[in-house]
Amino acid sequence: MEIMDAAAPTHVAHRDNHTHRDVNGGWLRPAVFGAMDGLVSNVALMTGAAGGALSQQAIIITGLAGLAAGAFSMAAGEYTSVASQRELVQAELDVERAELRQHPKDELEELAALYTSRGVEPALARQVAAQLSKDPEQALEIHAREELGIDPSDLPSPAVAAISSFGSFALGALMPLLPYLLGASAIWPAVLFALVGLFACGAVVARVTARSWWFSGLRQLALGGAAAGVTYVLGALFGTVVG
Repeated sequence: MEIMDAAAPTHVAHRDNHTHRDVNGGWLRPAVFGAMDGLVSNVALMTGAAGGALSQQAIIITGLAGLAAGAFSMAAGEYTSVASQRELVQAELDVERAELRQHPKDELEELAALYTSRGVEPALARQVAAQLSKDPEQALEIHAREELGIDPSDLPSPAVAAISSFGSFALGALMPLLPYLLGASAIWPAVLFALVGLFACGAVVARVTARSWWFSGLRQLALGGAAAGVTYVLGALFGTVVG
């Protein structure tokens, strides 16, 4: 009894702290990708325009157009991608559902064989498979997890992905625009804002990954800075040629 009492706090602590991050990509992936893409693409677009010696007004219009076009494009792309993924999964689930209905014994043996291959005794594996297969919906969920590697009850939402992508891209793309909207006439404040934003986004991403915050932040800073530098040089070259 004393052993059970001593172990109880440990069990409760483990239960309360044993949580996992969202790795299914319902909102996190499009939000992170959208913010990064908004920052990198818009600061690159604006530095290219600045390199081409365009006016302050032209750079602002370029940035606003990049924000609007990119946000709508990202949202539409995410919605279509996730919706297509869901439709494919639903089609595969329909196939599995039909197999369970038409060939229940074969599906039961298939599930038992799977458990046996993982080290469960054959007799026990068949007993477990038979028990789990009594409920058709539970059987479908188990077969989907084991054969398709998906959870039918936890599929990503196209609407959530689209809204997350749209909002995060718009916020990311707005950062390099802010200095110009507040009256700046040079490109360097916009680049500085964008680089700070990239480092911050990378550091935030590190909170849901195994990387350190400074490594993730510096990686995004380097990638974004390289993109801005290349487009500035290209803009300057094109401006010279056209001019």
